[in-house]
Amino acid sequence: MQMTSRDDKAANLETAERLIAQAASTGADVVVLPEKWNGIGDAAFYHSSAESIDGGESVAAMSAWSRSHGITLVGGSIVELREGREKRSNTSLVFDSDGEIVAIYRKIHLFDVEVGGVVYRESESEEPGEEAVVADAEDWRVGLSVCYDVRFPELYRILALEGAQLVTVPAHFTTPTGKDHWQVLLRARAIENQFYVAAAAQIGETLPGKPAYGRSLIVDPWGLVLAQAPDEEAVISAELDRAHLDDIRAKLPSLANRQAHAYRWPTPVSPG
Repeated sequence: MQMTSRDDKAANLETAERLIAQAASTGADVVVLPEKWNGIGDAAFYHSSAESIDGGESVAAMSAWSRSHGITLVGGSIVELREGREKRSNTSLVFDSDGEIVAIYRKIHLFDVEVGGVVYRESESEEPGEEAVVADAEDWRVGLSVCYDVRFPELYRILALEGAQLVTVPAHFTTPTGKDHWQVLLRARAIENQFYVAAAAQIGETLPGKPAYGRSLIVDPWGLVLAQAPDEEAVISAELDRAHLDDIRAKLPSLANRQAHAYRWPTPVSPG
């Protein structure tokens, strides 16, 4: 699903609840929210609005929504407050149909870049996660990632080797990078790892002067786009076919043809 989150948490929760209900009404078993769906702002906003997993307002809401609709909910990401840590985490939670948390992934790659003349420094308020995560959901193995992670193919290969058949990519992609890279990167990750990719994005001016690209996508293991959101708040859906995935992996067995013994990370050369 696709939405425009800003710094009004109550409004964002209301929108998310409505869109989740819409998705569930279509028969969806797995629903994916965008990155930072419950609030987007500056570093000070993230510092003050962060929630703990235990007792957080947004966490409680996601638990209730997944339980009431009988769905698996990949809760995009929220800014997490962790006890004893100065910086926050960009955290993706997965809830089963009983409303229980079954997986926690903290975004590994932080968006510290300059694009379109605008500087982004995610590390000002957040710290990186340290672990790749694959969850079990609706009899599927679901790999978790967030936004900027999509530029790091080694993470997605690890998720594939850990059994992922679907990978979720909640995102808040910029427009300059999105128009040139968004679909290319998502399709590449799907093709090279032969799994489904579901990318739920922010759309529109979530921050003044920093429009989000949108174009949420669902991509199959052959790299075909099964669904793409229009440039507005929206819910998209597609049916995942395990036999289709297995057939691709059997006939073009690139994962099985890996030569792991031949792969070596380059040794850094110290400056002389």
